Amino acid sequence: MKQTDDVITTPYLEFNKEHWAELYKSAPVTLTDNDILKLKSINKELYTDNVIKSHLPLSYLLNCYISSKLSRQSVLEKFLDINEIQVPYIIGIAGSVSVGKSTMACLLQALLTHWTKHRKVDLITTDSFLYPNQLLQDRNIMKKKGFPQSYDMCKLVNFISKIKSGARNVIVSVYSHITYDIVPEKIQVIDQPDILILEGVNILQNHMQHPSNYHHVCISDFIDFSIYIDATYALLKKWFIDRFLKFCQEGFLDPDSYFHHYSKSSKEEIINIAGLIWEEINRLNLEENILPTKERANLIITKDQNHSIKNIRLRK
Repeated sequence: MKQTDDVITTPYLEFNKEHWAELYKSAPVTLTDNDILKLKSINKELYTDNVIKSHLPLSYLLNCYISSKLSRQSVLEKFLDINEIQVPYIIGIAGSVSVGKSTMACLLQALLTHWTKHRKVDLITTDSFLYPNQLLQDRNIMKKKGFPQSYDMCKLVNFISKIKSGARNVIVSVYSHITYDIVPEKIQVIDQPDILILEGVNILQNHMQHPSNYHHVCISDFIDFSIYIDATYALLKKWFIDRFLKFCQEGFLDPDSYFHHYSKSSKEEIINIAGLIWEEINRLNLEENILPTKERANLIITKDQNHSIKNIRLRK
């Protein structure tokens, strides 16, 4: 068919949730009841139907991409006449605060391990590269936490570069959503995974101009496949408030929790506080730094109510 001037071209193929679910029928693996129970342990509010119709097809697609890359690596090894090259496949997951990046990352970790048992799948969040709260306070940017200037980009670039080069026992800090800070003297060790899932608001951002980025590279330069999770402002705000309430409820009994100081506040007061934080900080960060990176992703997932999948756009 001849293309007319009024046809809008796009680099993406678009699928509704029903069409996307149909694509899974050719996949050679199924989930048992026990597998479903393990996945639900990741998030008690997880809808089984949502996993089967959206996440399982996605894990199948990723497994195909990974297998294809391994085949290309074997060609390179044969050409160079060298032993196996340990180059991990890196999957990036981006999107707004509260959109469900962590749940998506955990699900993919479990599902990709399910596909091929001998593959090692590790998971890291870019929260581990946030500056400690004390430093953010000293720099008077605590209200910019999550913005580009709140991350140690040099450390993050060094980490991802080492992982991609096959380095052994790479050490990463650990971030706690309970204390809302980097945990002193606690570390995570990443040792040559076959697949690394990296999730965070900033993985698709252009860090070229960041003052700490001496390498003049972007995190996305190291990512093999990137996913952006999207939703309306109204849903994101609702999910943020819901999560904030949950953290406060859990923090009431824990004096070490960052949210413990809200224990004397009413539910209505907490909802108002969370709403203000969303509008003045998280929405601003979304509009300025996160949302503009959406079209750089290989896959864009748009969510609807209850975190169900509305549609999926896959780069051609």
